[in-house]
Amino acid sequence: MDTRTTLLAHARDSLDGLRREGRYREFARLERIAGRFPRYRWHPPGGEAPREVTVWSSNDYLGMGTHPAVLAAAEAALRAHGAGAGGTRNISGTSPLHAALEAELAALHGKEAALLFGSGYVANQAALSALLSALPGFHVFSDAKNHNSMIAGMRGAPAARHIWRHNDLADLEAKLRAAPAEAPKLIAFESVYSMDGDIAPIGAICDLAERHGAITYCDEVHAVGLYGATGGGITERDGVAHRVDVIEGTLAKAFGVHGGYVAGDAALVDYIRSTAGGLIFTTALPPHVVAAALASVRLLRADPAPRARLAERAAALKAALDAAGLPRMPSASHIVPLRIGEAALCREVARRLLAEHAVYATPINYPTVPRGEERLRLCATPLHTDAMMAELVAALRAVLPRAAGARAA
Repeated sequence: MDTRTTLLAHARDSLDGLRREGRYREFARLERIAGRFPRYRWHPPGGEAPREVTVWSSNDYLGMGTHPAVLAAAEAALRAHGAGAGGTRNISGTSPLHAALEAELAALHGKEAALLFGSGYVANQAALSALLSALPGFHVFSDAKNHNSMIAGMRGAPAARHIWRHNDLADLEAKLRAAPAEAPKLIAFESVYSMDGDIAPIGAICDLAERHGAITYCDEVHAVGLYGATGGGITERDGVAHRVDVIEGTLAKAFGVHGGYVAGDAALVDYIRSTAGGLIFTTALPPHVVAAALASVRLLRADPAPRARLAERAAALKAALDAAGLPRMPSASHIVPLRIGEAALCREVARRLLAEHAVYATPINYPTVPRGEERLRLCATPLHTDAMMAELVAALRAVLPRAAGARAA
């Protein structure tokens, strides 16, 4: 049998298996409506007329992607510079806007330098791979719940990888002690974990790093813009940004635009810039995207009100779910997971919420979370109203028993 036939047969069999398990991925056709966030226009399958729905799963945590000042900055840069960057950062894709945004991000985290990437995923993959290839015999210590992009970066380097139990400092310390004392070491972790909403003990991790001569790499993707006096993330909130060697972040969540970055000592950032293939061989972010991100970062650094409103809305959502007796999972952040516990049921709950109640919440299944921990991942932005929360709770109370009953039958 030829390779093409074998591969197609394998692909079809694998997809059939995913469908049976309820893990087949289908993308809801959701169209953002500028000025009406978090309302979207949903295009149902089968050619039905579009309907407006309320989205509860957006990572545009503060609604900055439709902020008038952000849109104005993008429009002005688009007209001034055109639609694309024109090449990689090295060839023709670095503009004064790119330099200004990097300076703004370095200042946000109190670091000497920052470096832009095409996405947060690419930033993690490229930066970790470059750093862990810099010295022979590197050992990297990775939290068990680190994002796939971090894992990809570690696997792309010749470093020995040790996975420590999630947020378990005793396990991390035991693994650090077991590694060769003279070996270069890097501890990689996130500040806010996106599927559980819990937060890393960053100060204590830094204590262990200092004790064992390790450097620290913190993914602040789900925290930048949202925590700290100026939006520098959990490292700023906890007063430990100066102790973390490399901070990685995104422009696509709280800042509402697109792109990723790392910030740290100038020499480390320059080394990554000079060696990371994910930067060197990738077209740069378009100037209008950079201008929009720059406007968003500057707005949020200066104005703490959206962060305060987000915290209030997250607390209100948790209280509403608890009062209704819904199976909310514990969360120390703005991310609010609702346990469903079975893949097909999780997809059915999400489908009915959307089709019957005009509420969209993303079903999260394996491998994003372990089997048996399937959930809906909810995020209340500053623009979600009390009325929207009441609609969500009513919809969940209506759908959960019916979906579970149908599944059991």
